[in-house]
Amino acid sequence: MCAKSFKSNKRPFSSVVVQGVERAPSRAMLRAVGFSDADFTKPQIGVASTWSMVTPCNMHIDRLARETEKGVGVAGGKGVIFNTITISDGISMGTEGMKYSLVSREVIADSIETVVACEGFDGVVALGGCDKNMPGCLMALARLNRPAVFVYGGTILPGCYRGKDVDIISVFEAVGQFTKGEITSRELTGIERAAIPGEGSCVGMYTANTMASAIEAMGMSLPNSSSRVASSKSKMEESNAAGRAVVKLTELGIKPSDIMTRPAFLNAITIVTALGGSTNAVLHLLAMAREAKVRLSLADFTAIGKKVPVLADLKPSGRYAMADLAAIGGVAPLMARLLKQGLLDGDCLTVTGHTLRNNLAQIKPYPRKQEIIRPFSRPIKKEGHLVIINGNLAPDGAVAKISGKEGLQFSGKAIVFNSEEQAMKKILAGGIKAGHVVVIRYEGPKGGPGMREMLAPTSNIMGQGLGQDVALITDGRFAGGSHGFVIGHITPEACVGGPIAIVKNGDAITIDAKKRTITLGLSKAEIQRRLTLWKPPRSRYKTGVLAKYAKLVGSASEGAITD
Repeated sequence: MCAKSFKSNKRPFSSVVVQGVERAPSRAMLRAVGFSDADFTKPQIGVASTWSMVTPCNMHIDRLARETEKGVGVAGGKGVIFNTITISDGISMGTEGMKYSLVSREVIADSIETVVACEGFDGVVALGGCDKNMPGCLMALARLNRPAVFVYGGTILPGCYRGKDVDIISVFEAVGQFTKGEITSRELTGIERAAIPGEGSCVGMYTANTMASAIEAMGMSLPNSSSRVASSKSKMEESNAAGRAVVKLTELGIKPSDIMTRPAFLNAITIVTALGGSTNAVLHLLAMAREAKVRLSLADFTAIGKKVPVLADLKPSGRYAMADLAAIGGVAPLMARLLKQGLLDGDCLTVTGHTLRNNLAQIKPYPRKQEIIRPFSRPIKKEGHLVIINGNLAPDGAVAKISGKEGLQFSGKAIVFNSEEQAMKKILAGGIKAGHVVVIRYEGPKGGPGMREMLAPTSNIMGQGLGQDVALITDGRFAGGSHGFVIGHITPEACVGGPIAIVKNGDAITIDAKKRTITLGLSKAEIQRRLTLWKPPRSRYKTGVLAKYAKLVGSASEGAITD
């Protein structure tokens, strides 16, 4: 147990709601939903479920939420399940609907905060399955600062087509292969039918598994919770344990602010780097840190990337699925290695009530004969893959995902599109050639609005065999499954007059991942001349969620938050 002492008050919020003669109406309402006399003396724990039949990532979360409620009861608390939303990136990708994806992170955070604060819950267990669920849940837990545990819904198992593993990225890339004539429509349909065999989040080190791993390293979920298969018995057991754990946290008086510290965020960046995780981790960790009132910046990703190697051979750039990592012990043995190497802060407190070092003390190492997690002597990449890039095209920074397979430099001629749809039309028509730098702009947080992920363009470029011959840059985002020479989060974004707004077809663009620069081949005078002539586009959205989001959202370099 951590030596720090905490002030315990198991019912600081629910007692205000249910205690005393004047609260009889509240108790009357709660009796109708299953409260007994004894329940009014117990700590009330909100169980925030993102269950939905919208996506396979979340279709089983209700089962886990009910198991969590049981765990709360076993430990002497009263669990109350409530729902919040989820959307599906994989389904909406490449459509107008994808503009709501990042917006959903804010809606999830706001809705959990609203219910927990309104109903007077003393603690929270939040369960998430799809990409935006995890940061949305953690942002809310940080704001509320009540004893809390996060439960990840778990990874899906790969599908199988003609003896080979397939997943959702296989389908996106198959579209490009079909366009190029490399596979038939029958083969495309076969891959489509086989790719998603059941419940759980995308198979590789895409955004969901990346964020789950980061949250575990941060200490806000139970040990090895990020690397369990969604359909496994152990995922149900973990959910029950999370319910018990949060009641213990109310007894100990341990809150997210005691766990989500700056060293804990640096631990999260470290594990994301070692795993070769999604570029979205940059955006989400910055946002979570802002809500936790923790100082974190793009420079922290650079500093950690210089000393932490990529050790995991996981999809999309590697060979293995998250289920393969689960089979050899999960993320915890990797964390133990990093701790032993002095790359993690073992003194950080976790939701177990113990430090990270204590949690990892009994973790068994990986089997000797495995190739999923490399030794430090033989890394996938000696430095981190998340490269923060600056230059006259991205004065406030951009995020590149460089696995090493793409090379470290790229120079080419710009081919410019003012939306993802324009780019996709050209890509599918075979209009992108070797040497092109595809520029997709007005897709930033304000400009989209919503900062869509460019998975369809990158996957089609890869599917057409142009992954090493074409670069793609955008003020939008990339999916965790994107790979190739791609740079996103370019700031300032085009909508607010960032230099990406004035790029023209044929302009020379040079990307140097080693020097961490992205350069538009124009003089300062010419850039300034074009910016002077530039006029901001009119927003298509005058009312509703997207209009509100565009008005409130900040820069991607600061997490694209609305709070």
